[in-house]
Amino acid sequence: MEQRENKKAMLGVIATMLIFGTIGIFREYTPLPSGLLSAARGLIGAAFLFVVMLVTRVKINGVAVKKNFLLLFLSGAMIGVNWILLFEAYKYTTVPIATLSYYMAPIFVILGASVVLKEKLTPLKVICALVAFIGIVLVAFGSDAGGESADGKNHLLGILLGVGAAALYAGDILINKVVDGVGAEERTLVQLATAGVVCVPYTLLAEDIGNVEFTAVSVILLIVMGVVHTGIAYTMYFGSMKQLRAQTVALLSYIDPVASVILAVWLIPGSVLTAMGWIGAVLVLGAAVVSEIPAKIK
Repeated sequence: MEQRENKKAMLGVIATMLIFGTIGIFREYTPLPSGLLSAARGLIGAAFLFVVMLVTRVKINGVAVKKNFLLLFLSGAMIGVNWILLFEAYKYTTVPIATLSYYMAPIFVILGASVVLKEKLTPLKVICALVAFIGIVLVAFGSDAGGESADGKNHLLGILLGVGAAALYAGDILINKVVDGVGAEERTLVQLATAGVVCVPYTLLAEDIGNVEFTAVSVILLIVMGVVHTGIAYTMYFGSMKQLRAQTVALLSYIDPVASVILAVWLIPGSVLTAMGWIGAVLVLGAAVVSEIPAKIK
């Protein structure tokens, strides 16, 4: 029975990663400002998760939420800004390049954990961080990131936005490491709601939402990103990860960038990587995977 449950949980995480891997494609074909898209994603996802919690009768531990509220709020705010930066990265560069830039996050977690959580920074992890950095440099040079390209993309800015999103995502992971006593569902509910609310001021002040045209296609894509990519995906993710070891979840998470890059190259015109870019991709993802393999296996 336990083996069957673990297999089901692994399939749940794999399905979640495949869903996450398509978000860049959905962003590419959703002609809405990044702040508006991020705000809607957070609020729709939170609303969906709230309904799921009501149906499944998950009780919210109000005392634990109140005790950790500042940390949860900061975490949610970082998620919201992280979404904005990532969606902007997709706009300024290709989906594969933005995705690879974003997957510097595991390396940032390693470096940050050594400071925030006082975890030991081993020589191998330092080497992984350096290799990942070299990989991003190769991706940048392979994308002609010196300025605006012939297709109107500013790859360097896109890469910087992707790396910035990765830093915020890493910060969110580190904050969640010190949140205590809050269940996965209620934690996610507060964070998604906060992420959506935090994006609203940016949307109102920095984006010309008065001239935004909502078409049937853009509304459908927006709802799918809010319900499927946020509400359902996060619910599946946290529901499945309870049945698996942390290292298993970490390694399965790399299905996300691999699927994202392959699908983008296949489905989005102009989403290509040069030979140098592919070498950089292997270095970034390889370094991140090696850094999360348990020491006993190494």
